[in-house]
Amino acid sequence: MNPLTNHKPRKIVEPRWMRYTLIGLVLVFLAVMLLIPLISIFIEALRQGVDLYIAALTDPDALSAIKLTLLTATIVVPVNAVIGIAIAWLLSRYDFRGKQLFTTLLDLPFAVSPVVAGLMFVLLFGAHSVLGAWLESHHIQIIFAVPGIVLATLFVTFPFVAREIMPLMQSQGDQEEQAALILGASAWQMFWRVTLPNIKWALLYGLILTNARAMGEFGAVSVVSGHIRGLTNTVPLHVEILYNEYNFVGAFAAASLLAFLALFTLILQHVLAYLQVRKNHLKVSDE
Repeated sequence: MNPLTNHKPRKIVEPRWMRYTLIGLVLVFLAVMLLIPLISIFIEALRQGVDLYIAALTDPDALSAIKLTLLTATIVVPVNAVIGIAIAWLLSRYDFRGKQLFTTLLDLPFAVSPVVAGLMFVLLFGAHSVLGAWLESHHIQIIFAVPGIVLATLFVTFPFVAREIMPLMQSQGDQEEQAALILGASAWQMFWRVTLPNIKWALLYGLILTNARAMGEFGAVSVVSGHIRGLTNTVPLHVEILYNEYNFVGAFAAASLLAFLALFTLILQHVLAYLQVRKNHLKVSDE
C-alpha cells in the first residue's frame, strides 16, 4: 500500500491568537458601524421622554409622511411582484436574441445613482419636456406629486423580486410545469398550483426587500417630490427636514420608525430563510 495514496489532507488551522483577533476586529466593526448608531437613534428619540416622542410621531406633517410612505409601498410592492415574476419567467424559461442585454439592464437601478434616476424622471415628465407639457395641458401632474414618487420608487426597487426568483426558477427547471401541461392543466392552473408554490419563499423574500427599500428610499424620491410639507414628503424626507431645522426629537423619532422597519425586515428575512431550509431538509428526508 502506497502511504502517499492513503495520506489524509491536514486541516489548515490558524493560530488561536489570529482567530480571536479577527473575531474581535469584526465585533468592533459591527459595534461601531451598526449597533451603536442604531441604538443611539432610539436613545436620542426617547431622550426627552415618551410624551414628546409620541407627539413627534402624531404631528400632522409626520402622519402625512407616514401615510404617503405606506401608500407608496402599497402600490409599489404588488406592481413589483407582478413585474418581477414576469421578468423572472421570461429570462428563466425562454431563450431569445438580446436576452443577455435584457438581463444586464435588469441591474441598471443598482448601478445608477438614485439621484440620477430621479433626475431622469424630472427630465422626462417635467414641465419643460414635451411629454410633461402635454400632461400639464391635460391637468396631469407627475413631478412634485404622488405619481412621480411612485414611479421613482418603482425604478429603484423593481430588480429585487426578479433577482430573488430567477436563480430558483433556473435551478428547479420546468419539468413539473411541463408535466402539469401534459396532464391537461391550463396555463393559469399550472402557474397557481405548480410555479407559485415552488417560488413562494423567494417571492416573499423579494417582496420584503422591495418593501424595505420602498419605505426607506431617499435619493430618487427627494428629486421628484419637491419637499412639499404635508403633501409630497415621505418619512426619509421628513427626517431630513426636521434635522435641518434642529428639531432633533422629531427627526430621531421618525428615524426610529425606519430603524424599526430595518430590524423587522432583518428578522423576517431570517425567519423565511429558516423556514425554507427546514422545508428543504424535510423534503430530502422524505425522499
